[in-house]
Amino acid sequence: MLVGAQHTQNKTDALVCSFCFCFIGSIELQIGRKLLFLSDKNSQSSDGHVEDSTEIESMTHITDLNSCAGNLKTPRNIDKEKGSNEDLSSNAAESLINGNIQLPFSSLFSLPAVVFCIGGCEDEFFCSEKCAKAAWESYHSLLCSGPKSLCKDKDFLCKFIHHANETNDIFLVAAKVISSTILKASSLEQLKHKNDPKKCYTSEDCINCLLEAWEPFSMGFKRLWWDSIALPIDLGADDEIGFRNEIKELASHSLKLLKGAIFEEKYAPLFSLQVYGHVIGMFELNNLDLVVASPVEDYFIYIDELDGKEKVEAEKFTRPLLDALGDDYNVPCEGTAFFPVQSCANHSCVPNMKAFKRDEDKDGQAVLLATRPIQFGEELTISYIDEDASWEERKALLKDYGFICMCPKCIKES
Repeated sequence: MLVGAQHTQNKTDALVCSFCFCFIGSIELQIGRKLLFLSDKNSQSSDGHVEDSTEIESMTHITDLNSCAGNLKTPRNIDKEKGSNEDLSSNAAESLINGNIQLPFSSLFSLPAVVFCIGGCEDEFFCSEKCAKAAWESYHSLLCSGPKSLCKDKDFLCKFIHHANETNDIFLVAAKVISSTILKASSLEQLKHKNDPKKCYTSEDCINCLLEAWEPFSMGFKRLWWDSIALPIDLGADDEIGFRNEIKELASHSLKLLKGAIFEEKYAPLFSLQVYGHVIGMFELNNLDLVVASPVEDYFIYIDELDGKEKVEAEKFTRPLLDALGDDYNVPCEGTAFFPVQSCANHSCVPNMKAFKRDEDKDGQAVLLATRPIQFGEELTISYIDEDASWEERKALLKDYGFICMCPKCIKES
């Protein structure tokens, strides 16, 4: 993975490492956060008028859950032979988050401890010091809103982040590309100066370092975002020019805010609207969904598969949690990422590979699996679209990529 990010709206459902995207903390912390956000959402709804029966039912389960919080066991008393349970706070969600209670068998699903951002921000968390350091050195030091941030103007940075969260979080991924290119170019300059301290470096040398830092992203196929994005189905041909101009203006405003936060004159070419638009367009044409399955789902499945008395006792604690979470109990980490190997694969409507995450794949890396035996020398292909759609539908979908598929399936069906 060259660059990727968790979707903003998914952060309430999944606490993951901001660098490798594995789940972190504990089963209790993951469940507690979900319950707390759900409780806050329902409280906001109850201030007005709650019409959704599922919200009312969820509120009822949370009330039941809080009332039985005293039955949950503390880490000291998790083993039944160690005596009676200790009384706990009536707020089960906060008790889970704070580590005051431990769920039965949760120790079988241990997760890496939460490591905080080097710069002191409260937006990014990590699974290890290694990931925290890698993120800081590769992109985050310029995009951190904490006290140790290296960005030029944190007010502009906060405005940029807010704008991205309110409009399209793909801007956050684009910012990582710009930031990582700046940091790598700066590192290359420092290395060259260290190797030859007497040399007088020119603006041309600076541009050469910038081009070298940009090289990994130069390989991706690109089109301007506002030209490559699909026209919404509810808009007609007469609306297309206005729609694409709105998208361009959105990107322009995002870039203006990012420029205010991290602009450096010697790297000015990076901050052109053409470059920014092509970076986001590259994502539009190449990115894969970033998905990491939730360990919370594995935990509840384990409890459900217990036998006899163990299951009965465990479900006294887990059933209220599961009822309160509802269908959201198994939400995975979701985001988007640019994977260099996957992006090099051409399209076919009869591909010999597919992107697929297995049970053992616990982080955000892409996994490509063969769908059939592949002959020596045969090109590796994936499908950019739903290959089971009709030929007319596939042709329309591939129009956004700028080519007409000539695979055996398309030739036959056309």
